[in-house]
Amino acid sequence: MRLFFAVVAFAATAAVAQPYPSKPTRMIVPYPPGGSADILARAIGAKVGEGLGQPVVIDNRPGAGTIIGTEATAKAAPDGYTFMLGTVSSHAINPALNPKLPFDPVKDFTPLALVASIPFAMIVHPSVPAKSVREFVALAKSKPGQLNYSSAGNGTSNHLAGELLKSMAGINIVHVPYKGSAPALNDLIAGQVSLMFDLVLTAAPHIKSGAARGLAVTGAQRSAVLPDLPTVAESGLPGYEVSAWFGIFAPAGLPQPVAKRLNAEFVKVMREPDLKQRLASLGADPLTSTPEEFSTYLRSEIDKWAKVVKASGMKVD
Repeated sequence: MRLFFAVVAFAATAAVAQPYPSKPTRMIVPYPPGGSADILARAIGAKVGEGLGQPVVIDNRPGAGTIIGTEATAKAAPDGYTFMLGTVSSHAINPALNPKLPFDPVKDFTPLALVASIPFAMIVHPSVPAKSVREFVALAKSKPGQLNYSSAGNGTSNHLAGELLKSMAGINIVHVPYKGSAPALNDLIAGQVSLMFDLVLTAAPHIKSGAARGLAVTGAQRSAVLPDLPTVAESGLPGYEVSAWFGIFAPAGLPQPVAKRLNAEFVKVMREPDLKQRLASLGADPLTSTPEEFSTYLRSEIDKWAKVVKASGMKVD
């Protein structure tokens, strides 16, 4: 009997002492397969899995505007075996739009690392007599309520990019929501709307063909995809920045050694030349950060979008 208990005790101790990770990890993606977030998660996950010595399994949990996958992450065990690819929508915009979310974007998560951002291009139909952000703002001020802009829908990041422009520039332009970015872009090209903020990857071909005119990009720096376009900030609106950022979150309560290990792995792969090249082909800029830097950035984004949502009067459907 003593031998039995000794064996059980040894087995339990050995299990506890197993190095992390001792089995595959799971990266929840709150979007369906095939989109930018999913492609990004698979490219990064494959590399991180090599570093961890265990596969990173991609678990697509789309629905409810990223809420389903984000809630699943918040409620998972904080053991390092479940983390998610969060976005500006899941952790900064949704909390501003919906105060009744089933999770707290700060208290219920451990921010691990920023990994990438994709800026938007501010584009207009060629018939719009503005060739810069300054000229567009002047035009909008001369015609209050007469210019419009399209987006992928109410509360989307390109909708809020337009609301931030309105707020910072003091202009009145009319929002026209669509069911997705593709129809919104199609109507911009057709001349049905004047302005759109579209991801640089999909906007670039239309700018280069002349179907749309690029005025600026919305990131903190110029985009390698559209290097000739200035940022909105350097075009007369300092402090303006909107990017579809992506970061890794684990549930709250993640042990510090595990958080450090995961951060180190994500930082390492985001610096690898072949992954940087793959991201560049998607119009994405690779990012790295410490967990503390990511936490500070997250809080600033939550504050920023709360103000934009409040100023716009937007409410969750």
